[in-house]
Formats: sequence, C-alpha cells, structure tokens
Amino acid sequence: MKSKAITIRGIDEALSSKLKEIARKEKKSVNQLVLDAIMQKVGIAKDKKYTRRYDDLDHLFGKWTEEEFSEIQEAINSQRKIDVELWK
Repeated sequence: MKSKAITIRGIDEALSSKLKEIARKEKKSVNQLVLDAIMQKVGIAKDKKYTRRYDDLDHLFGKWTEEEFSEIQEAINSQRKIDVELWK
C-alpha cells in the first residue's frame, strides 16, 4: 500500500510538547504515535497479541537499602572468586 503525506496545521506548543513526551515514553516517533492514534480512532488499529506489560512485581524492584545492597553484592563477589586449586 502506497503511503500518503498529510499535514496537520494548528498544533499549539502545549499539544506538541505532550505528543513528544508521550512518544518518548512509548519509545516511538511522534509520527508513529499520531498514526497509531488515528488508526485506533478510525477502527483499523492492529491488535497487539504479545505485548502485554506486567507490573505486578514492580514493587519489588529498586527498593534495596544501602545495607541490603552491600550484603547482596558481597555474596555475589564471594561467588566470583576463582579457586586456583580446582583448575590445576
């Protein structure tokens, strides 16, 4: 299918900023964001079958205290030591 170019006039600074912000969060170009929104609005958006995002474990991440981090890092570092006797 051949694509067409359409110009949209009258986009104010607030809308432009919001579009850029959303596009950045969704890791899309502004053009792709607008295309997706239009396709969804007119009912021809593609269903995404395998892109579900889960957030039920989010509360477990990024919550270590400095002390907890140090303990975990110590355990990891101790396991990374090579026992030279085993390699002889």
